[in-house]
Amino acid sequence: MPIYARTKESDYEVAPEGLWHAVCVDVVDLGIVESKFGPQEKIEIRWQLEEKDSKGRPFLIVQRYTPSLHDKSRLKPMLEAWRGRKFTAEEQKQFDIEKLLGANCQLQVIHNIKDEGRVFANVQAVVPAPRNAATLRPSEDYVRVVNRPKEYTHGKVNGSLTNHGQETEWVPF
Repeated sequence: MPIYARTKESDYEVAPEGLWHAVCVDVVDLGIVESKFGPQEKIEIRWQLEEKDSKGRPFLIVQRYTPSLHDKSRLKPMLEAWRGRKFTAEEQKQFDIEKLLGANCQLQVIHNIKDEGRVFANVQAVVPAPRNAATLRPSEDYVRVVNRPKEYTHGKVNGSLTNHGQETEWVPF
């Protein structure tokens, strides 16, 4: 009997473009990730929008950054715009990014279209939350990545690649 590989259809709804009130729900350490500049340490910052999808769930926006406060990094100017002020010399030495959890902001969301026609929502800018706006809280059904079960993650069980419960070597093809 044949086994087919195919493109998975997704019911994922792309967040709408515009300026949206949002709350930071997660900061994920991705570790070392291969990039066009070679292996680099990366993090993801995840926000939930005030706007809901057709199923009543808040839209989730994810953006990757290199965890660097260097003047030429993408993270530092984003954080300074969000905070509404520059880092002090002391703060710039070390900043705990998990302080962002639960922090409100406004996200400027734009759409990028890939060659194959897929649309992606990306963060163009992050600015302070609107004055006198109600504070957004993460939805109760969101579970931080660090708190999710570790038994099964991306085809791995307890860090070992699996083949129906048996350890196997990874074969690139």
